[in-house]
Amino acid sequence: MKTVFYIFELLLIHKINSIKEVKMRTKTLCTILIFLLSGWNFIFAQGIQPPSKGKAVVYFVPANSGPDFEYFHQDKYIGAFKANSYLRYECDPGKQLFWASSENKYFLTSELKEDGIYIVMVYATIGGWKSHVQLVPLMIKNNQKDFEWAKNLINKKRPIRISEKKITKMNRKLKDFISLKLNMYNEKWKNEKYFNNMTADMAIPAEAFK
Repeated sequence: MKTVFYIFELLLIHKINSIKEVKMRTKTLCTILIFLLSGWNFIFAQGIQPPSKGKAVVYFVPANSGPDFEYFHQDKYIGAFKANSYLRYECDPGKQLFWASSENKYFLTSELKEDGIYIVMVYATIGGWKSHVQLVPLMIKNNQKDFEWAKNLINKKRPIRISEKKITKMNRKLKDFISLKLNMYNEKWKNEKYFNNMTADMAIPAEAFK
């Protein structure tokens, strides 16, 4: 009889330990989840947000009303947004190529510095069947009016959220399109057309947004 009670006691202890282990794992997962969500909310918070360590950040802000243009970073689709919103995008510093697609394709060569904050004003201009798009890097000293517009929008609203699932789906869908347009840019357009360039010294200090 003592043996039966002993076995029962061992089973009970094992069960209690298992419950404690599950609770500990649950608590750990909750902590990790809270941390991740906090980071996500930081990235998509309204107001200017500096880039992650070792990165640069580019804000694409509409200068006027227009259609939902598609935006790309080199060979990757990065999003689209309506005229009353904006896109926040982090990337590595150094030489980068951004472009937007509408009836035309507009490219923006860039040299970004680490920890730099940049604003690209997106202009919708008259096209044929659809508005054309133009990307213009913002310099405060040259265009205070556009900066105030961009600052007010960024401080008032959160950037557009685009899920990784949608980004992946769009990149698969546009794979051939992206390859074709980049080849046309490299082989023809960059030598025949004028496109703006964004230099490292165009970075805007975070204090300017306060």
